Amino acid sequence: MTANPDELSASEIAQAVAGRKLSALGVTEAALARIAKHDSALNSFTDVTAERARASAKAIDAAIAAGKSPGPLAGVPFAVKNLFDVQGLPTRAGSKINRDRKLSSRDATLIERMEAAGAVLVGALNMGEYAYDFTGENVHDGPSRNPHDATRMTGGSSGGSGAAVGGRLVPLALGSDTNGSIRVPSSFCGIFGLKPTYGRLSRARSFPFVASFDHLGPFARNVGDLALAYDAMQGPDADDAACSTRAVEPVSGLLAQDIGGLRVAIAGGYFQKNVFPEAVEAVARVAKALDATRTIEIPEAARARAAAYVISTTEGASLHLDRLRTRPNDFDPAVRDRLLAGAMVPAPLVDRAQKFRRWYRAQVLEIFKSVDVIIAPATPSVAPKLGQVTFSLDGVELPVRANIGIHTQPISFIGLPVVAVPIPLQPMPIGVQIIAAPWREDIALRVAHALERMGVAAAPRPKEF
Repeated sequence: MTANPDELSASEIAQAVAGRKLSALGVTEAALARIAKHDSALNSFTDVTAERARASAKAIDAAIAAGKSPGPLAGVPFAVKNLFDVQGLPTRAGSKINRDRKLSSRDATLIERMEAAGAVLVGALNMGEYAYDFTGENVHDGPSRNPHDATRMTGGSSGGSGAAVGGRLVPLALGSDTNGSIRVPSSFCGIFGLKPTYGRLSRARSFPFVASFDHLGPFARNVGDLALAYDAMQGPDADDAACSTRAVEPVSGLLAQDIGGLRVAIAGGYFQKNVFPEAVEAVARVAKALDATRTIEIPEAARARAAAYVISTTEGASLHLDRLRTRPNDFDPAVRDRLLAGAMVPAPLVDRAQKFRRWYRAQVLEIFKSVDVIIAPATPSVAPKLGQVTFSLDGVELPVRANIGIHTQPISFIGLPVVAVPIPLQPMPIGVQIIAAPWREDIALRVAHALERMGVAAAPRPKEF
């Protein structure tokens, strides 16, 4: 059996390692070799933890030889966005400034849980500076590049995560999503991504952006692997005050359940404006597969996006005030200017945004009394070209950076769970959001799995990888 992670899913690797058809060390060496061979084209990794990975893999092989259970992710290579604390590394968070931080003395909770399930950490991944980015273009480390076309964006801010999984360097990666940073790279790179309910997964020992929006979650090339990683990471954590104390609710065993009785609606109005034909086509394919004919209006979605901007920029500015005062020239100028603008937003406007947020959440939860799933575009277009400033739609020039997240921000604004599913259009894939009510990751994942079984959603293999 091949040990190449690009040929096997995470579940297949784990089964082969547990059954001693493959060694964890062999799988790890194959992943490291693939990273060494191909990452110069993708620029997805900022750190490769080769010796740590080899030591972990050897320990897994020794445990199996001793008759011990290796865990559901036995020997599966994974990597993390470099805002996760990794023991022995400075937590960059995509910045120049953070490289001067002390080396992390402990891993992030989600890394600990992945490793407890048998997964093997192979490195840290490129990202937009301080997660304030939708493009995947980092001025300090260079842009991560799209595995389907290296001249295009990966999306951000978890761009390295999208590139590494989409480019088949690792079967699993972890990222963060504040305003869309899991769903956008999933869409552009043609992979599956899960933004869970706010508070479902611990954020302990990860570098924050907007504490009231920040989510962590996994990327994978199939829904089964996404669910395996999600299950491994669930659970309360006293080290994250926002982490829910709800009981763990495993979803891997639920994926094959029939979705015939679910009520599926299409997000209309705001979510059907400023979208390119490929996004329209992707949503139409999903709607047809799910027999969804009802269109619903999410009230004041445009205002929700505006409020999300206000809260993001002001919370982010508050976090970075000392750095802005002492090292302004070490920021990406675009990030610095957005944070400086946030520092000048009057407090009454922030209060209004927060009050609106509560009202908006109540309105959307009312919709979920008659709907189980809402489908919406993940991005308005396929991945733009690196450095692209505007795109033209119906003769109107729209700024790229400001519009990539127009469909994701109104959803993460109130912490709803979402699976981004890739629709393999040609020449570039694009994603669709499968949105569920709070704590119903199981429904979003079941729908994604059904779309995968039907052949509607799939992670296409890049030609060059």
